Amino acid sequence: MSTNVYDILKERGFIEQATHEEEIRELLGKESVTFYIGFDATADSLTAGHFLTIMAMMHMQKAGHRPIALLGGGTTMIGDPSGKSDMRTMMTRETINHNAECFYKQLSRFIQFDNDKAIIANNADWLLDLNYVQFLREVGVHFSVNKMLSAECYKQRMEKGLTFFEFNYMLMQSYDFLKLNQMYGCTLEMGGNDQWSNILGGVDLIRRKEQKPAYGLTFKLLTTSEGIKMGKTMKGAVWLDPEKTSPYEFYQYWRNIEDVKVEECLALLTFLPMDEVRRLGALEGAEINKAKEVLAFEITKIVHGEEEAVKAQEAARALFAGGGKSADIPTTVYPKSELDEGKDLITLLVDTKLAKTRSEGRRLILQGGITVNDTKITEFDKKFTTADFNEDGVLLIKKGKKGYHQIKAE
Repeated sequence: MSTNVYDILKERGFIEQATHEEEIRELLGKESVTFYIGFDATADSLTAGHFLTIMAMMHMQKAGHRPIALLGGGTTMIGDPSGKSDMRTMMTRETINHNAECFYKQLSRFIQFDNDKAIIANNADWLLDLNYVQFLREVGVHFSVNKMLSAECYKQRMEKGLTFFEFNYMLMQSYDFLKLNQMYGCTLEMGGNDQWSNILGGVDLIRRKEQKPAYGLTFKLLTTSEGIKMGKTMKGAVWLDPEKTSPYEFYQYWRNIEDVKVEECLALLTFLPMDEVRRLGALEGAEINKAKEVLAFEITKIVHGEEEAVKAQEAARALFAGGGKSADIPTTVYPKSELDEGKDLITLLVDTKLAKTRSEGRRLILQGGITVNDTKITEFDKKFTTADFNEDGVLLIKKGKKGYHQIKAE
């Protein structure tokens, strides 16, 4: 191993906290380490928020370490109170298993699982049939309630009322680490910085119970300059599944991030050398848009492949040039008969999800935020028919500077 992966992760800005920094760095430099990251199966696709942890896994695997992707088939039945002010909704076992299967397929695009290079595990295998009394004797005795209540993840919930159901979460996650340590020799748990308390619980459990070394490491959470988690849009999450967020929309999300976040995202979410990251991050004024293009292209290439990244980039450039001649712009198709009769603009905005509600659509139009085929529209009751289509046979609706959608007839 040439460069220590700890130094790579540190230089690129991943590492937030470590339980034993020097020991972890030394360990990663001298042997192949089995580490794990947990993914609670709360949806049927991973999100842009997960992407940072996936990048860290890829860096680790490239450096010769062995990742375990732990799917939370068991813990998802409870829900993690970390960073949540409300209790999570309950999900059925079938839904959770389906979601876990989707995660595995997606992770396989980034991580090599063949020949024991990585492991996929599901904590449903040991959590769902636990004997509670035995669990309390084996695990519960090592946890101090006083110490748990001082953990940040529980403090936030204390005001609204923390249920005993959720209070168990830290014990479950700690038990996961213990099981993976026993089964696969896993010595390091990694995760977002909101997982720090839970990770400490597992490190402490292994050290007390097994009298063995165990380590924890947390990553920076991607947030906007206002401190809101990145990877959310007006429509909701930015998904890695192309059926849920098209490669074009995915590209556009990164193309339009805040200027101040460009260098950070280039370091964390691409494999570009750090010299190039710093050069692009130092660009100012209109030049920063070049850096955003590189960022959006590189991330889309990793997630969706080079071909889709090229298509998304060309579509975006066509729009910025005012052409809009691209099949990759989000599209809604109506029967020709419906459009011949005419559709009012508010209905089109709601149908295309450019506006969440009719009242929001009306407000956008009255505030001058909507253009159709490059003409600003201010009458909210205006109707459009196929006669209004441009020379490309589409109605191109633009919201503000960055929201695009095209209407076609069939």
